[in-house]
Amino acid sequence: MNRLKTTFLLSLLTVLMVLMGSAIGGKTGMVFAFFMAAAMNFFSYWFSDKIVLKMYGAQEIGEHDHPAFYGMVRRLAIQAGLPMPRVYIIPSESPNAFATGRNPDNAAVAATEGILRILSPEELEGVMAHELAHVQNRDILVGTIAATFAGAISMLGSMLQWGAMLGAGRNDDEEGAGGIVGSLVMAIIAPIAAMLIQMAVSRSREYLADETGARICGRPLALANALRKLHTASHMIPMQEAKPASAHMFIVNPLSGGSLLKLFSTHPPMEERIARLEGMARGGW
Repeated sequence: MNRLKTTFLLSLLTVLMVLMGSAIGGKTGMVFAFFMAAAMNFFSYWFSDKIVLKMYGAQEIGEHDHPAFYGMVRRLAIQAGLPMPRVYIIPSESPNAFATGRNPDNAAVAATEGILRILSPEELEGVMAHELAHVQNRDILVGTIAATFAGAISMLGSMLQWGAMLGAGRNDDEEGAGGIVGSLVMAIIAPIAAMLIQMAVSRSREYLADETGARICGRPLALANALRKLHTASHMIPMQEAKPASAHMFIVNPLSGGSLLKLFSTHPPMEERIARLEGMARGGW
């Protein structure tokens, strides 16, 4: 269901982009904006892992640095049928974790010092299984595709807005005024709609990672308990260095100390995530 939802949402982004190109009045602007967005996201896809890890001061560790944690990740990677990812620890007391990397062969998982302190070994295993599930499900690729379309739509919106203000396509005052208003409305609404769809894609992938992660570690309730602890702790110890652009990568929203509308959140409601995992445990999955 989550995969079907992601496919549907990506299709909506495609349709929205085609409509924006049609509103501009030709294919040239649409193609130009799309390839600009694609180039930007291509760079992000290849180098975002290094950028994000450096942004949070993540330090790569080996088996001798942290035997228990490193060994846990290696065991989970084997259970998931994945290559061993690079393992990082973030010097932050705010408990959280994320995965990055363009594909399973170039993946990295990172956990904060805080999460290593507050979770039991079983709960931490659930969290790291969730992060490896993102790698297994190619969520970095899916997120990049969604970002490419959303970025292209935003650029097309700017082009449409400038075109409307400069009076592009006006035949007379009355028709031109209507065209300008319509173009401006679409230029404002379409990028917002694209952003909401992109966030919905992110929420759908979180549900899928919870389900896949629970299967990898074999303990849905351990992951549910970890999410419950992390949700509470993230309010008590927010991640001061967190950036909105990378908030969607973490297992719990590092910005959740603020009052964010659910509609604009990159993460599903925590109560729903926990309820789904508890349902998995009751159903024997």
